[in-house]
Amino acid sequence: MERFSSSRAFTIIELLVVVSIIALLVGILLPAIGKAREQANLTKSQANIKQIGTALASYAAEYHDRQLTFIVDDFSHYGTDGVSAVINYANSTGYQHSPVNLGYGQGGIWGYYLPPVSVGSPSNWVTIVPIDFATKFGSFRLINARQLNTYVNGRFYDPVFYAPKDTAVISTVEPHYDMADEFNYPPGVFFSSYILSPAAMFSPDVLGLNKSNNKYFTSPFAMQGGFRSPAMSQASYGNLKSHVIEHHWLQNRKKICNPAFAGGGTYGGCEPYYYNASWDSSPVVLFYDGHVSQIGTKEAQGDCKRMVVQSAANPPAHGLWSKDTPMGGGYEDYNNGGYYQDITLDWTATSFHILTTDGIKGRDIIGK
Repeated sequence: MERFSSSRAFTIIELLVVVSIIALLVGILLPAIGKAREQANLTKSQANIKQIGTALASYAAEYHDRQLTFIVDDFSHYGTDGVSAVINYANSTGYQHSPVNLGYGQGGIWGYYLPPVSVGSPSNWVTIVPIDFATKFGSFRLINARQLNTYVNGRFYDPVFYAPKDTAVISTVEPHYDMADEFNYPPGVFFSSYILSPAAMFSPDVLGLNKSNNKYFTSPFAMQGGFRSPAMSQASYGNLKSHVIEHHWLQNRKKICNPAFAGGGTYGGCEPYYYNASWDSSPVVLFYDGHVSQIGTKEAQGDCKRMVVQSAANPPAHGLWSKDTPMGGGYEDYNNGGYYQDITLDWTATSFHILTTDGIKGRDIIGK
């Protein structure tokens, strides 16, 4: 006797129910996966900046508590501007000023050299000062130079110097990670995701109160020791003064590339928005007391305005960062100047970390 088996097919309604359930599960899981990935990237950036902090502490331990510096202490003795100081330094000492050393590679030592006029152009002087207030560039961008990376893994393009969310930068530098040399030049020099506080790399008097004009700025060329890097222990508010920060807008990011930069930018035609580009930004920060946290730009801007109000009772009124430098700027969102405040996404008005009032002795947030 033959046996017949019958199979029952899914109905359209049953298939739709299954597909709906799968879609619902995907809709529930994807945000959770996205949040987990965001948290993992945040944690990695915190670990990177902590490791950089350990390297900076090791540097300070070796140099009697001095901070990382790329410039001779008495640079201002040789001239009233960078070009004349480089030339006079070479003429007086018989030596060129030491370069920012990028590392060994391709048969030589790469660096930003500063030859006197008789040899070439001393225009690279902007690489040795903490920040040049005209170009807004300086050694604060060169945290992965050989002067510090020897305390990490001895490489300019090491993953520890690049935040995982810094996609525009990583897409450019990632091919260099596995190369044998300490530094690989072609196709250029690509800076770290993290920056030092240039305000804290000057003598505190540079961004301190100048009683002759009641401004919170004195040119480092106008004082002896203006370029002398302070000791780490000079941080008066170690838990409130930023030491290292994510340079680009990475946390709570809405956009990557800033179209305001001429020529498109440094990284394959993209120049990322900087950390102070939006009220939504909340960069990872290493503080001088060694702890790692985040500073919301909205928080920093609010604290700065609170300081302006509080200090008005004992003039001159001032904020947590100086608007008296040649970079200018202001505390209201319609003011241009400062550290690229004129090309932010939503007109934030803060230059904390870069122009901290009183330098290393100041603070970037008030705290709770």
